[in-house]
Amino acid sequence: MDWESEGLLEGLEGEEREARKDLLDQLEEAGVKVDTLRAAVAEDRLALVPVEHELGGDGEMTEADVAGTAKVPVEFLREQRRALGLPQVPGDAKVFGDADVEAAKQLKVFIDAGLETEGVEEVARIVGQSMQRIARAVASLAAESLLKPGDTERDLGLRFAAAARELAPLMGKQLDYVFRTQLREIVRSEVVDRAQMVSGKLPGSELINVAFADLVDFTKMGENVPPDEVGRVAGRLERIAGNIAEPPVQLVKTIGDAAMLVSDEVEPLVEATIALIRAADEEGEDFPQLRAGIARGEAIGRAGDWYGRPVNVASRVTGVARPGSVLTTKGVKEEAEDSFRWSFAGRRKLKGVSEQLPLYRARLRAESGEAESGD
Repeated sequence: MDWESEGLLEGLEGEEREARKDLLDQLEEAGVKVDTLRAAVAEDRLALVPVEHELGGDGEMTEADVAGTAKVPVEFLREQRRALGLPQVPGDAKVFGDADVEAAKQLKVFIDAGLETEGVEEVARIVGQSMQRIARAVASLAAESLLKPGDTERDLGLRFAAAARELAPLMGKQLDYVFRTQLREIVRSEVVDRAQMVSGKLPGSELINVAFADLVDFTKMGENVPPDEVGRVAGRLERIAGNIAEPPVQLVKTIGDAAMLVSDEVEPLVEATIALIRAADEEGEDFPQLRAGIARGEAIGRAGDWYGRPVNVASRVTGVARPGSVLTTKGVKEEAEDSFRWSFAGRRKLKGVSEQLPLYRARLRAESGEAESGD
């Protein structure tokens, strides 16, 4: 192909000109259409075409073609793309390919299995939001790691394409692993909860105290700051919690914006949780406040994690706590009555809990000058 006569080498000289010619030759040989290359040059994004091609950005099917091949209504397909946060395209645009057909067929399996359409769309919405954050974080990491001074668009484009070719399958496997692991943990929790509701007892359970502390407005933060900064904040929470948790208090895990602590003794757990709240405040204005909830009850320990009513109640209590506060259930308060200052925070109806629970705010005895009621 005579790229000069096509007008795709204008304004370039020396190494940059040769680099673009070489990149264009490689892309054409890989099957990228000349029209696509012409549009990329006009929009000054030729360096992105190799990675777009590697990730399946080319196609020769319309949305209706995909829907017809997968045997799903085109409107359903369009609603799924909207829920996933993907751009809507004109009806006659031939931008879809085999991967889109396969994804549509998978959606049909969900519907044929009897899952409600609205529920499938809601799951798609959550997946889209989560995957966008993951994709942004990975892209940001790649940009920081792969950009080098003096790169030509060929160097940059081919390096990004090679990274996508190697990393995309690995990331897919990682996401599959994390999804299966998280699903297993949730199923375990649900089964334990239902067993306890039916029998009132949990064979093999232990009496433990559970605390959750989560970052206030962490989700909103993710919408307004770069993914790498959000990740650093979550990492700081893990380090802070790890430093504060000392036996008998254990840091079980951090889940994005939350840390889970457990202890077989109440007082050390309450004290550690208050210390965690204070440590977050001392991190400065660039670190969100924490809020925490603590519950006590029978739970089952498996593979380093815990399942049962106190785990879920502690999580729910955290959700109604004010920033900078530690709320507990009545059982926790009664066990540590003399060790802390307590104020009644009212009765709350928590999701998944049949009765209203009285909640109490815990403070160190050394604290003073704070209101004694409400939270």
